Amino acid sequence: MHNKPILTIGIISEILCVHQRTLRIYDKEGILTSKRSIGNRRLYSYNDLEKAKLILYLTRNLALNLSGVKIILGILKEFKIKPSEYMDLIVRVSFKNKINENENIIKTSKRGRKSKQNNILEQ
Repeated sequence: MHNKPILTIGIISEILCVHQRTLRIYDKEGILTSKRSIGNRRLYSYNDLEKAKLILYLTRNLALNLSGVKIILGILKEFKIKPSEYMDLIVRVSFKNKINENENIIKTSKRGRKSKQNNILEQ
């Protein structure tokens, strides 16, 4: 049941609070591939949802790029780790290796973006 593709791209994007384009990029990069319905619509399973949560955690909280995400997903697949266990394992490993999520969130939120304060001052 967890592998059955039943969730549309719109539903997944709402659950994850990401733009549908982000999910299409993940599909194009081969890190979150969708199945296709008879009408050629992208469909995702609950396992895909768990995988997407992990991808967002890795990119947002741990500041990994998509190449790093591909490597980690490859390792998880190689060791046959279930999608439901992805997050627990990654959080445990990042904590054990003293990776500070808060520092990474600040770094990634400043990357290529103007701060809200600068936007207010410019108006």
